[in-house]
Amino acid sequence: MSVMTLQERLASAGARLAPYRGAETVASFGDAAREFLVLLEGAAVFDMSWQAKLVLSGDDRVRWLNGMVTNNIRDLSLNHGNYSFVLNPQGRNLGDLVAYNRGEYLLVTTDYEQAPKLKELFEHYIIMDDVEVEDISDKLAAIGVAGPNGAVVLSGIGIDVAQLEPGEVSDLLWQNAGISIARSVLPAMDGYEIWSTAENLEGVWDALVAKGAKPVGAEALEFYRIARGVPRYGIDLRERDLPQETGQQHVLNFAKGCYVGQEIVERIRSRGNVHRIFAGLEISGDTPHAGDKISSGEKEVGEVTSAGRVPFPAADRTLALGYIRREFAEPGTEVRVGAHAGVVTALPFKESVSS
Repeated sequence: MSVMTLQERLASAGARLAPYRGAETVASFGDAAREFLVLLEGAAVFDMSWQAKLVLSGDDRVRWLNGMVTNNIRDLSLNHGNYSFVLNPQGRNLGDLVAYNRGEYLLVTTDYEQAPKLKELFEHYIIMDDVEVEDISDKLAAIGVAGPNGAVVLSGIGIDVAQLEPGEVSDLLWQNAGISIARSVLPAMDGYEIWSTAENLEGVWDALVAKGAKPVGAEALEFYRIARGVPRYGIDLRERDLPQETGQQHVLNFAKGCYVGQEIVERIRSRGNVHRIFAGLEISGDTPHAGDKISSGEKEVGEVTSAGRVPFPAADRTLALGYIRREFAEPGTEVRVGAHAGVVTALPFKESVSS
């Protein structure tokens, strides 16, 4: 007898499935605006079937990966991780990932849509190194928990995260099932990932819902991502974008030694700035599309990469992320996006205009 996956079980209960980050996952449980409110004010649980996982083993794994990514892998404490970019020799962004020191191996998580490219890139750079790369995405599933009450609901089912630091992983037995829980490495998206077999995670999901967690889908998560000002690879983070342009300074470590693309990153730092930066925009009008131009007077000064009509509790607001020339990037600067007025806004966006 075949066993339904979590996605199939949720779909049979009325959830709508759609492609997201390279995988089929829940787009919505029927009301994305209500689900977004849960992320702002409650405890949300969500499917993370888009998360791919690569295991790096071999004696040279730490030294080798440290030379491949922008952040410091060499000095990661046991069961801790950090967020990195993967660059080409010209300093252009080929992908992003989180790498965890799991003792005998490194665990790399990324989006499903990035995993084949990154795996191929890794294998291309393994020459005389004792490093092996294995894709274990079909063996290790994930669900997420987020929202201000997330830790309380987790505690309610016997998973204590009170002492868990950002980027830290804890392994435990939950109802005789082995699971791992990781706190997000990104403060702007603070939450938790739970990893285990798909069968174990169905029980965790049901227990979280019984304790008050509300299921949310990818549409609400995208609203939340935009509201928090977090760029997504392939949309806001592209190969043509230099690392310092993205505003993600936490991915760059300047004391770790050499890595692919380091020379360009160091050259940009020595010059002191870049010509354009990642910024937020609030727009009076229709939701723009990726690629729509930002202008000031008759001058084109930037472009939109992500946008949405975000359903905040007080009112829906049209928000966008994108790149804008540095001289126009001061919060409060008035611009136009297509035919509509806009204003440059600090990230993350505040939950209300007056707050």
